[in-house]
Amino acid sequence: MSTTSEGSPSDGAPSTDWDRVLPFQLDALGVRGRLVRLSHVLDEIIERHGYPLAVARPLAEAMVLCATLATSLKYDGIFTLQISGDGPIRLLVTDLTTDGALRGYAQFDSWKLAVALGSGNEDAPEGYVPKLFGQGRLAFTVDQGQHTERYQGVVPLEGATLADCAHTYFRQSEQLPTGIKISARREASEGGHRWHAAALMVQQMPELDAGRIDVDQEQREDDWRRAVILMASATEAEMLDPALPGAKLLYRLFHQEKPRQFEPRAFAARCRCSRERIDRVLRSIKREELDDLRDKTGRVAVKCEFCSTEYSYDDRDLDRIYASAA
Repeated sequence: MSTTSEGSPSDGAPSTDWDRVLPFQLDALGVRGRLVRLSHVLDEIIERHGYPLAVARPLAEAMVLCATLATSLKYDGIFTLQISGDGPIRLLVTDLTTDGALRGYAQFDSWKLAVALGSGNEDAPEGYVPKLFGQGRLAFTVDQGQHTERYQGVVPLEGATLADCAHTYFRQSEQLPTGIKISARREASEGGHRWHAAALMVQQMPELDAGRIDVDQEQREDDWRRAVILMASATEAEMLDPALPGAKLLYRLFHQEKPRQFEPRAFAARCRCSRERIDRVLRSIKREELDDLRDKTGRVAVKCEFCSTEYSYDDRDLDRIYASAA
């Protein structure tokens, strides 16, 4: 199902189309794209961890990038984006299931982070990737279950931003020309903070899919450059404006190309951890090796890094787990 944006949507009440992806297509340019905007999902995931702003904003950008890349693929399973490095932020992990469950977490060194930011600074600086991640890599993984081969793409962290790093991946792979723009911001609100993050992606379509076999290469290149220029013209204020509907933003950017919009897909903050999963993990470890996990009460405590849920086990619980493994 698709609709063609012939005119500007009406102004008025704040937009309710956040936490979803809005796919679109520019038939006149032979380009497809998507607009991903996240808000409440980020609030649920990030704020429960209490990350410093300099860690939280890169995580917000990583999650909106993950959602953008994942929804551009056809898969049935889990898409994972992982960024690792030797800098203050050691690891960012975020994943998205095909039914829209998004989650993410970060690991960082507080002392290294303070040194990297300098006195009085809290937010990640512009072009933060080299400073906060150092030397590292960006990995994309698609896992469709135990009976299918897992796909993974890995590239070095090259570039000042996560969008730059994603461009490196597309340049080094056999993917079609792709352009991505990402913005994220946390603002004070009643009772805490409110996150907004957005990603805009355009991708050149194969000639056959675009129905442009008769278009010469020079024209295709000119059309592609136009699509990238129009995408790049989106301002951070527009991308993150909670009162600006996504359909209206696309109209502002691409109205001359009459963008066709497709059915949006929603996201939800939902972790896949469970006591049964933790049981299986503990069962794979020798019981005597669990002593290092015991808290002051003598119980074994396991905390999910994604959602911070803590699972506690006393000796009777452990007896049950290891009896079932016998």
